This record gives sequence, C-alpha cells and structure tokens, in this order.
Amino acid sequence: MGVVQRKAMLKSQGFFPHKKNVKGTTIIYSRKHPTAKFVRVVVDSGIGKRSGKVVGKAGVKLCYVNRTKSWREITTEIFTDNAGLVKTIKAQEAAEKFVKTCKHCKAKKFTAKTGNVVCSNACWTAWGGKKKAANTTKKSSQKIVAQKKAATPQKKKSQKVTPKSQRTYPLNKKPQKKAEKKRQKISAEILPGDLVSVEEIEFDKVTNDYTGSILGVVMKATDFGEVKVNWTANTSGLPEWDMPFTDTYQSGLRRHYRFKVLSRKCEWKEAS
Repeated sequence: MGVVQRKAMLKSQGFFPHKKNVKGTTIIYSRKHPTAKFVRVVVDSGIGKRSGKVVGKAGVKLCYVNRTKSWREITTEIFTDNAGLVKTIKAQEAAEKFVKTCKHCKAKKFTAKTGNVVCSNACWTAWGGKKKAANTTKKSSQKIVAQKKAATPQKKKSQKVTPKSQRTYPLNKKPQKKAEKKRQKISAEILPGDLVSVEEIEFDKVTNDYTGSILGVVMKATDFGEVKVNWTANTSGLPEWDMPFTDTYQSGLRRHYRFKVLSRKCEWKEAS
C-alpha cells in the first residue's frame, strides 16, 4: 500500500486534498459527485499529514453540503485498500440515489446524533411552529351514545339442542393431516463486486423489497456459501443481525431475508 500509488489513484479520479482535517491527523480528499447537486465524494486517504506515510485504510463516504455550508454525512463510510479504492468510490457514488430526500426542500437526509433521519438543511425549524393544532374535541352526544351501547347487555341467542335419538356420530373417522410440503434448498450465485439490496420473503413470496433503502457491495463469497458485504446505505431500520449473509436458504420459511442483486440478472432457484 504505497503512498505514491494511493495519491496517484486519487488524483486520477479527480480528487484534491483539503488544507485541514478538523477531526483527525490524516489527509482528506474530496470532489463533486458526478450527477448529484451539493453532494461531495469524500475520501480519508489514511495518509498521515505529518509523517507522510500510510497509517491505515482509505475511507470513502458521501457528504451533503447544506445551506450553511456544513457537511452532513449521508452514507456509511467504507474502508478499503488500494486494490479496492476505485471500486468503492464507484459504489458510494451509486449509493447516492438510495439516500432519502426531504419532501419540503429536496435536500438529502442524514442520520443525526439522536439516531433520527432528518433533513440536512434543518428546514423544519422554519415551518415547524406554524402548523395549526389539530381539533381533537369530540362531540359529547357521540360519546354518550357510545357509552350507552357499551353498557347495554347483549342477549344471548338460545341454542337449539338436537334430541339424542336424532344425533349422528362419525364412525372411526380420523382427522386428516395436511401433507407437509418438503422443504427445498434455494440458492443463487452471489459474486464479489455485486451491488446488492435485500428482499424479505415469507412462505416463498416476496413481502418487502428494500431496494430503495438498503445498498451494499459484495466483498467476498466463499465456497461454503458465506457472503461478506459492505453495506453502504441502510435507512430501513432493519437491524444488522437480520441482514443476509449466505447464498442459500430453506424454502417454506415463515420469514427470511435474502440478497437481491442489482448490478446484473440473478435468480434464486432450487439447488440441484
């Protein structure tokens, strides 16, 4: 991981170094996003400002520059070495379209220190106090009618009893058990470099598609089915332990999460 090589790669991608790094001692590089307005691609080079040597991996993320010129981090920072630097930059650029946008001022949203996803421009401070309080008073007449209905006891319907001589009983009738469907092994070919999202399935049907809120890049796929992913964006609230991590699962499960490959055509099929 040479310093000269890393600097040359960043320069070839159009990045320029910052004069200061308020949060650390490494050199920060950035440039404008190729398509998104007010969005910058930021790279922590991992090169020490004083020593001029590589002190760690390079970190890549996207930041939104708001009205007050403050930079808001809108994607999770991904760390990589020289070999995966260009690919990680491209993946972060692609993740921009999955970041939520404020419906009032169209600015990108970010996760605040409180954990809430809010507008980068903090535009709610301008109109938040102007909303009229909703009228929550209920008509007293409706309340009285509802109370009367609740207090009135309902009469039970008389049950008709069939005489014993007219009753019929099934002879040696055993309850039929529903044939249980045999579970099958379902698999898909997940490859390193794939741009992936997440699908929720229930009894082999897709019940939720997280394409617009979860995005990741496959870093490694082993022969044993284990898949390692760098998740670049997750605004769905889905916890990390529910994220998929294998290229196989059993059919007929009540609820399960699997990968959805976005960068190429990839289908889930029964394993032979």
